[in-house]
Amino acid sequence: MSALPLDCSPGSSPEWEELVRIWQETDAPEGCKVEIIEGIITVSPAPAIDHNDIADIIQRRLYQVIPEDWGIYQTLGTSVPSRSGLFIPDIAVVPKAVLRVESDNFVPAAGAELIVEITSKTNANHDRIKKAAGYARAMVPLYLLVDRWAPGGPTITLYGEPKDDVYRVLHAGKFGEDIHLPEPFGMTLVTEAFPVS
Repeated sequence: MSALPLDCSPGSSPEWEELVRIWQETDAPEGCKVEIIEGIITVSPAPAIDHNDIADIIQRRLYQVIPEDWGIYQTLGTSVPSRSGLFIPDIAVVPKAVLRVESDNFVPAAGAELIVEITSKTNANHDRIKKAAGYARAMVPLYLLVDRWAPGGPTITLYGEPKDDVYRVLHAGKFGEDIHLPEPFGMTLVTEAFPVS
């Protein structure tokens, strides 16, 4: 598929709706992740075991602190039409009320309280750059990037205070260092159990 310039301003446009229709009809092998990144439909293979292990560790810790009326989702589509994006984050913490309002296969990214992306070797730059800009544009309050493939070794970075397409770095460290997630989570995530490939 070639990239076409799209008018994907907030709200619905025929171009955005056509892109979403193609996304919904994309026939990918089971377990693959199909996303729209900057107007291009991408297909990624199923995550590695270490990737899933890290997601499980984070998810278990988050369940200890989130309100009953929030959920933690690993396959929830989050849309950012203004960035021509429809992402499937590794973890999205979203109030259940947001899910109950939507009738499609995705919710507005703006409805998320926290997004977690865990990089894969083949598409790490999407998580570091393109998705970070999309989540910031959508005003997702917190973005946690678990970068297993960072130059110099695995890192974990918490972003916050989004403005336009940019976040401020709230914390950056290496695997093994604890990271504090501010309110409404108010928790410390211990990363020493994160597997290193």
